[in-house]
Order: sequence, then C-alpha cells, then structure tokens
Amino acid sequence: MCKMDKFLYHRKLWEMNVKLLGESKVEKLKNSFVSRPRMSLWMIRAVTVLLLWSCFVHLMALGEMWGPRLFKGWPSCFNHHELSTAAEMTSLPTKIALPPKRVYVNNGYLMVSCNGGLNQMRAAICDMVTVARYLNVTLIVPELDKTSFWNDPSEFKDIFDVDHFIGSLRDEVRILKELPPRLKKRVELGMYHEMPPISWSNMSYYQNQILPLVKKHKVLHLNKTDTRLANNELPVEVQKLRCRVNFNGLKFTPQIEELGRRVVKILREKGPFLVLHLRYEMDMLAFSGCSHGCNPEEEEELTRMRYAYPWWKEKVINSELKRKDGLCPLTPEETALTLTALGIDRNVQIYIAAGEIYGGQRRMKALTDAFPNVVRKETLLESSDLDFCRNHSSQMAALDYLVALESDIFVPTNDGNMARVVEGHRRFLGFKKTIQLNRRFLVKLIDEYTEGLLSWDVFSSTVKAFHSTRMGSPKRRLVIPNRPKEEDYFYANPQECLQLLDEPLRVI
Repeated sequence: MCKMDKFLYHRKLWEMNVKLLGESKVEKLKNSFVSRPRMSLWMIRAVTVLLLWSCFVHLMALGEMWGPRLFKGWPSCFNHHELSTAAEMTSLPTKIALPPKRVYVNNGYLMVSCNGGLNQMRAAICDMVTVARYLNVTLIVPELDKTSFWNDPSEFKDIFDVDHFIGSLRDEVRILKELPPRLKKRVELGMYHEMPPISWSNMSYYQNQILPLVKKHKVLHLNKTDTRLANNELPVEVQKLRCRVNFNGLKFTPQIEELGRRVVKILREKGPFLVLHLRYEMDMLAFSGCSHGCNPEEEEELTRMRYAYPWWKEKVINSELKRKDGLCPLTPEETALTLTALGIDRNVQIYIAAGEIYGGQRRMKALTDAFPNVVRKETLLESSDLDFCRNHSSQMAALDYLVALESDIFVPTNDGNMARVVEGHRRFLGFKKTIQLNRRFLVKLIDEYTEGLLSWDVFSSTVKAFHSTRMGSPKRRLVIPNRPKEEDYFYANPQECLQLLDEPLRVI
C-alpha cells in the first residue's frame, strides 16, 4: 500500500472517532494536542510530507499524459514496471515519432516487381509508391530484380530499411510486407491480374486503366516498373511525393549506412575527394556495343556476351559511330585527359564508384598515372568489412551511392541511372558540384587533340569553357513533348522539390 493510501485510511479513522466522541470530547482532544507541543510538531511534519507526496504523484500522472516524462526513471508506487526498467530506459535511443496514418477506403492491393540495377529500381519504387497513394490502394513491399545480368539475390530488406520505409510514408499510403493470408492464398492459386504498365504514363492512365483492374481483381501485379511514370505534366503534389520517397522514405540498411560513413570518414581524414562513376565494366560495354580502345580479342568477347543475353535487343552495333554520337561511356584514357583539362588537382583522392573495370590495370594506367591517389572501397576497407555485401552488386552499389552523395565533386562518365539519380539527390542536398560531361563534344575534341590538331592550352581552355555551366547549378528541366527519352529525366533534376531560380519552364 502506498503512503497516500495509508494517510487516507488513518484520516478516515480519525473522522469516525470524531463523530463517536462528540463535539465536547473533540474539544478536549484538541486541547490535549495543544498541550503536547512535540506531538503537534510531529503531526505538522507528517501532514506536510503527505501533501508534498500527493503533489509529486499528481505531477507524475500529468507527465505521463503530456508526453515527455520529466520524472522518468524515478521510483513510483503506481508502476512497478517503470521501477524495474528505469535504468535501462535511459540508455535506449530516442524513438522518432511516426506520422499519423492516413485513413482511406482501400481499393485493393498492388504488387510490383522492379527490374534493372539498384538506381533504376530506386526510381521505380518512388514511382510505384506515388501510384499506390493516388489510387488509394495498399502497396506490398516491392520485389527486387534477381534475374538480370547482375544476378543479385538481395531482397528489399537487405538493401533498404524496410521498417523506416513503411513507417515514414504511412501518412500517405498503407504499405505491407506481404499480402494478408486470404489474398496470399488467392495469388498462390493464380487468382490475380498481372501486366506491365505503359512507359512514361501520366496519372490519368493509372486512374482510368489501372485502378479498374485493381478493383476488379483485388490484387494487381505490375511486373515492369522502370520509367512507367512521366517526367513532366504531372501535378506538383505527385512530383513532391516522388521526391519524398526518394530523399526520405528510402534509407539504406543501418549496416550499409554505417559502412558508407566509415568510407567517407577515411577519405575526409586525407582531404577533399572526387567520386568518379567510371562506367567501364564488361556488361556496359557489351550492352552498348562500345569497344573503343579494346583489342580484337576483347571486342569478340564483348560481342559474344551481347548475343548471350536475349533481352539486350540491339545486336549489331557500330562502335565508332555510336562513340561519335556521344552514346558511349568515356574510356579511362579519355577520362584522364578530361579531368586534367578541367584543372582537377592531380593529388586529389579519386574514389572509383564502379565494378571491375574491363581491361584491368592496363586500361587504368593512364588514369592512375595522371592521378596517383585513385582508390576503391576494396582498398580503403578490410576484406572482412565487405563480406556481407560481396557478390551482391546492388548492396555494393548502395555503398558507392552513399559515398557519391558526400563527395566534394561527382563526375559520371556515362548518363546511366546511377549518374542521374545521384545528380538529382546532390541537387536536393544544396546543388553540390556534379560535372555533367558532354561526351559527344568531348570525344570530338579529344580526337583533335590526339591527332595534333589542337594544342594542350586550347584543348584545356575549350573543355573548361564548355563545362562551366554544367556543374550541377540550378536550372529548369528541358521538356520535349512526346519524346520522353530525349528530355531531361525527372530524377536528375526534380525541380519541383528544389529551391530554384525564377525561370520559365524550357520547352522545345
């Protein structure tokens, strides 16, 4: 029994005694108290202590009602659980408050299978969350591609913090890790609809074509998700939700995030660093048909690989013509010339954000001769640090993504998905310096320089002047109606989510 309870009990007894004794006896009793100064003092002290304790208990109750527990960890006779765990609670991290759940009538369930590499899937996840929200459906945590060239068996939870993904977006859309049991059974029996949505679609397509299918079949599976939402002509709130998912909803797992912080710390201790997304791996060269600088044996190997993958539709490719059109990634040799011409300090650390470079050290020699401080995650970390993500290309790419975001300069040698998504994320972080190389312009200039038609000074000054406005500064997206592949990609420049200059939208 608490002290307060004891006090109330004794007070009740005293009142009952008062009634039994009568007023005359009470008067005598009072006089007896007066005549006993020590007893009176003791009673005053006792009543004071009990009153203070009563105030304390009320404050404890109010503290629990009003959020921050000012007296957390103090013993309380009203909560024995708090008494036993008080010491533990003070050492636990503060929980981030989740937004309130959005309440809406659920029109059905949307399953999605992403295709492609990490950053193609990242953009697709943002699009599918947005579609689910505006169709008022429940999204099942997306399935990642396990059958592409990279053959990465990683699940969503192996790359992204799935609980953060679900909780941080719950004020927009309901997301579940899996279908409810009864619907899961229906899917196992084949009682659902499956289809690829049309590429570069607007929201009216999803409202008019996709929503009726969800309502009809209860479960809809979209088996292709790359570039299925338009770059432009979408409501601002739709574009802002795509940004929110990308920049807030999608966090990598704590293990990947911690490893990324460690790599950045190692680099920062030695000074500024540049991240070079040197997209010169075997798969890229085989897919694109770009073989400039390769020997005949390598060209044949790349051709065999291209024909081995049926989903790479283009088979006969003129490598030199494609290079002159600016459709090939820069070679390591071309990259070394370009960075030197741009005036990049030869002593700067250059972190290679890429897989294994085709041709190995032979092809990297020109770059390492020009910039001796070339490093990779494999050279900065212990081999055991990478054990958890070895042979998981998407997890390795996630690590490179984090380092690229933190770099002083980011330079991609090709305009693939990582190059564009990282560019847009760096814009969001304050227009961090990203050099957008114009390959068509550069290869023509490089050929003229190597043929002796240009001096180094002219070559260097021309490269600098041309790229002076291509450093990731604020600009409006280029819009080309009915030609979405040729216009600026939304995720490379999500202008609706950025603090931009007051410029009119460019349309050609």
